[in-house]
Amino acid sequence: MSPLRRPLRAVLAGAAVLALVTTGSITAPAAARPADRTEPPAYSAQLDRAQPEDAAFLAAKECSEEPRDLPIHQFTDHRELGIELDRIERVSGGTVDVEQVGRSNRGREIWSARVGTGRKAVLITSEIHGNEKTGTDAILDLLSWLGTSESAKAKRWREALTIVAIPKMNPDGAELDRRGNDLTWQEVTARYPQLRGSQPAWNYYTGTRQGDDYSTRPGFDVNRDYNPDLTYTPRREDFPGSSDQPGWYITPESKVVRDVYRGLAAEFGEVDTYVDLHHQGACYVMPDDPDEFVTLSISGKFVSDPATTPGLEKYAPKYDLDYSKRLNVAVYNALQGKANDRPIFGNVTLYPQDLHLPGTGLGSFALNGSGTVLFEVRGQTQSLGQKYRAVLTRAVYIGLDGMLSAVASGRVNQLDPAAYDAIPPRGPNIGTGDDADAQRSRITLLEN
Repeated sequence: MSPLRRPLRAVLAGAAVLALVTTGSITAPAAARPADRTEPPAYSAQLDRAQPEDAAFLAAKECSEEPRDLPIHQFTDHRELGIELDRIERVSGGTVDVEQVGRSNRGREIWSARVGTGRKAVLITSEIHGNEKTGTDAILDLLSWLGTSESAKAKRWREALTIVAIPKMNPDGAELDRRGNDLTWQEVTARYPQLRGSQPAWNYYTGTRQGDDYSTRPGFDVNRDYNPDLTYTPRREDFPGSSDQPGWYITPESKVVRDVYRGLAAEFGEVDTYVDLHHQGACYVMPDDPDEFVTLSISGKFVSDPATTPGLEKYAPKYDLDYSKRLNVAVYNALQGKANDRPIFGNVTLYPQDLHLPGTGLGSFALNGSGTVLFEVRGQTQSLGQKYRAVLTRAVYIGLDGMLSAVASGRVNQLDPAAYDAIPPRGPNIGTGDDADAQRSRITLLEN
């Protein structure tokens, strides 16, 4: 077995031994125990009942996008993630198979969790931006339920689907609670000598972004480092690039996801569905009700039609926008179905559709034939912190549940892609700050 594919239990055992050597006693389990939480897990229907705080969540009287230092301890950190994945694998009796599939630039483990034996492969990733955290908690609750439930639905999923999740795929950024990873241009050129003397990539952060100062610890927006050519090797003439051009796989984090995707494509012939879990600004409102905030936005469109886009024509035969639209309709319908009991779940909009981002994971994998789904949950940690963590995580869970059920049953193919175009567009951002207009502009540039 490759060192990068060791079972998680061996990794954690090694960490415990290290703790014994350095401290004289094995203290890691107690120190690494996930934070105590009073709310139920995201798979619990208890979270579908309206709560007193919902009124404050929905009311759009005022909102700030100014970066702040807010509590985030209720979210799962990297060490807690390892502990929880080990627990899930153990209590599932191996139904959930957890493996280390790589390491971040700073050496933190990147894990995948696989469950199911079905013919349709579904890949789900979270925290490519380290300040966008609800997706990781939703994935953990999904794996926990799917690994132990003997319900007819769980059995149907496991028989029809092979679900592979990579939670917290940018652990360095997550530990720093910032968007970008922790990687210098000098480290990139040391690994890729052919890039020496070229300009740094356009998505290299060395200044201030979302209140974080990258000047002493630079990093990259990993979600601009993908390329639809899954065998691409970085070339000097392709730098610095731009947002409407493919990326380069120069970050270890994007390469890990690319390699997992390639492995699934080789095994199954294609990756049926790819889902990436993100956050957006905290102050977007509904287009038809500017007094209510958006709970989340979704999308299946990230690139222009490859058939008419120079350089992307070869991807046109595999590109299936209608399937991506159907997947998103399944997400939308599931959330609307819960809105009668808790209206907060009904505030779902379509993410902007005028994007051409072939350097994102969603754009690159869509061009390789996968149906794609973007979740953009309300509020990043610098604008909302852990406030509303439980309900936002539940919203992600409901959307994933609806989509996976539709794929497993085949009902997704009966959904009308035209219903996607009828999803309301996202309303304006009403956020305030020292310079509200500039702040809103930065949010638009940074999202996704």
